[in-house]
Amino acid sequence: MELLKVEHLSKVYGKGENEVKALDDVSFLVQQGEFVAIIGPSGSGKSTLLHILGGVDRPTSGHVYLDGKDIYSQNEEQLAIFRRREIGLIYQFYNLIPVLDVEENMTLPVLMDGREVNEERLLELLHVLGLEGRKRHLPNQLSGGQQQRVSIGRALMNAPAIVLADEPTGNLDSKNSQEIMELLKLSNQKYGQTLLVITHDESLALQADRIISIEDGKIARDEVIRR
Repeated sequence: MELLKVEHLSKVYGKGENEVKALDDVSFLVQQGEFVAIIGPSGSGKSTLLHILGGVDRPTSGHVYLDGKDIYSQNEEQLAIFRRREIGLIYQFYNLIPVLDVEENMTLPVLMDGREVNEERLLELLHVLGLEGRKRHLPNQLSGGQQQRVSIGRALMNAPAIVLADEPTGNLDSKNSQEIMELLKLSNQKYGQTLLVITHDESLALQADRIISIEDGKIARDEVIRR
């Protein structure tokens, strides 16, 4: 079933001589439960694409439909609610709140939304992510790999429609990178989570179901690896 539809998406920064076209007429579909890797050189537009898909940065033109809804037809307040409920974001540098412990960081999006924490889901995620013995630890008491596990837990806590990960292994060594990819694959298989992962590492990208290659703001290649 089609979950995400990107239609003639463009993003332009600046004007006149200073104009930079970060995205240029990008269109593609993502099916529910699909694991897609987005690759491309630095400056190719892949992070801009992810931010637009996540409701963080508005496009200059084009449309993004999630589950049939044009996300940019919403006002700012509706868009903020949409981001909290429908999008799970994982960043390269974790973006954890330093004064909150593991459990508090993971449940923050739920609490900000004024909803009760699903304790069963929280306990399951702590177990799956290997964080059961760390739930009262602050971010500075964790390794880089553990901090990234917390950010994955935070992204999954709301059971979002889609998880977007921007270079989630870019700040980790090869062992931790592979462990994080295994956890992302597990979330895809165990929870049926739809994943879009930006990575510069082609060996990690090859673990996805499909690879979309971005060059100069355009899709250069869209290849199914496995079905």
